[in-house]
Amino acid sequence: MARVLQPKDRETTAARLLDSSVRNSFDPELDIDWTAQAEHGRGYLPPERVSLYGTELWDALSPEQRVELAKHELGSIASVGLWTEIVLMQLLARYAENLDPRTAHAQYALTEIGDETRHSIMFGKTLTWFGVPAYGPPMLVRRLSPLFKNVVGGAAMFASVLVVEEMTDRLQRSTMDDDGIQPMVRMVNKIHVIEEARHVRYAREELVRELATVRRPMLEVHRTVTAVVAFAVADILINPAVYAAVGIEPRQGRAAALANPHHLATRRWMAEKVVDFLTEVGMVGGPSKAIWRRAKLLA
Repeated sequence: MARVLQPKDRETTAARLLDSSVRNSFDPELDIDWTAQAEHGRGYLPPERVSLYGTELWDALSPEQRVELAKHELGSIASVGLWTEIVLMQLLARYAENLDPRTAHAQYALTEIGDETRHSIMFGKTLTWFGVPAYGPPMLVRRLSPLFKNVVGGAAMFASVLVVEEMTDRLQRSTMDDDGIQPMVRMVNKIHVIEEARHVRYAREELVRELATVRRPMLEVHRTVTAVVAFAVADILINPAVYAAVGIEPRQGRAAALANPHHLATRRWMAEKVVDFLTEVGMVGGPSKAIWRRAKLLA
């Protein structure tokens, strides 16, 4: 049975987050040296987090090709993250339009939109620095996005935000202090992790407030929407086109990754913290739990 968390005072939390935003925010235009060159001998992801790690395809790659594949995979993750940031901004703007603009809660929602704008620009400049395509989500997901944005709200909206933010956050945190990773990547991750920590707190607390008023039939709807989002996010983070960058046919690369226990373990590891939280508050359960299992996000 899910533990019932008591909602905290909305204005107190928002005021603290606003204060933190003033004291600890970044401007990627000023805080990142975009003219810096990639450093020889440093990578983009820990090798064990690359989707083909441990497979025969991986064994056949040269050290240089392994670094190149990691760069393209991180570029794919960043481009999907950029796209989801833009979707989040639209959801937050719609949420904020009905809030009292005099409140700290409304003002922090607007502050978060500002953060996400800078993050989106930062990710775009990172893709340029990498020299990789803006892979982004597949066309089907893009076409379904307007429907999702028009119908999602309440608990499902905040839970979906947490899925996206916390999965990528776990990966970024693991590289911030890794000397084997490119300094540029580490700085981008540091900025995103520090600022996203506020966004995660805001969304977690608002989710708890929303759930306090959700009845059982609607809870199953919110659970299902969140599970579908989790499935989609896990599935699209790595665009199959990345494999062509190292001479691997995209379908072959994707099939190998989906059959790779190391890659599936990385998926579960990325989702572990948010799954634990969503389970704790009752957002993982019932029939939709099968979707989480199909996404390979549950142990």
